[in-house]
Amino acid sequence: MTFEALTALTLFAFVSSSTPGPNNLMLMASGANFGFVRTIPHMLGISVGFMVMLFAVGAGLVQVFDLFPVIYTVLKIASVLYMLWLAWKIANAAPVSKNASAGRPLSFIAAAAFQWVNPKAWAMALTAITVYLGDASLVWLATGALVFAVVNLPSVSIWTIAGQQLQRILTNPRRLRAYNWTMAALLIASLYPVLAP
Repeated sequence: MTFEALTALTLFAFVSSSTPGPNNLMLMASGANFGFVRTIPHMLGISVGFMVMLFAVGAGLVQVFDLFPVIYTVLKIASVLYMLWLAWKIANAAPVSKNASAGRPLSFIAAAAFQWVNPKAWAMALTAITVYLGDASLVWLATGALVFAVVNLPSVSIWTIAGQQLQRILTNPRRLRAYNWTMAALLIASLYPVLAP
């Protein structure tokens, strides 16, 4: 991989990590409901989980999926069901003052595992492999995966901070409920690429 290709991959990683998608919508909701510090494991889970997923898919897992196309269908169904469940959890999150006892943000493991059923993560991984890392050695594939992890963390932090800043506005339970239901609806709307024919 050339320096130019690595630069292009870094730019792609930044743009794709910063734009709205299931991860960023959930982080914004978590920042608003739980604050920045309690959302750190969620953010780290996304960065590390996607890095592992990108490397595994690039190292040959995608060929296994091609041999057994039913895996795509299973992932699609799991993705829809899990995201609907997450949307329900976001919509019904407790008010900020009650969060310590009534709810908790997504854990590191759950956030890392979510990457495998996140439609945007799959689109990002397949694009990165096809366009930037398809003919790369395992060393360059690992480098590309690391680039995503390093670029991803500050990108997702912005969404968490934005959510945390909303805590000042969301002190009223009705406003928080409206915000959570809006975020849940946007998360469901992000399923459109999966459900579109």
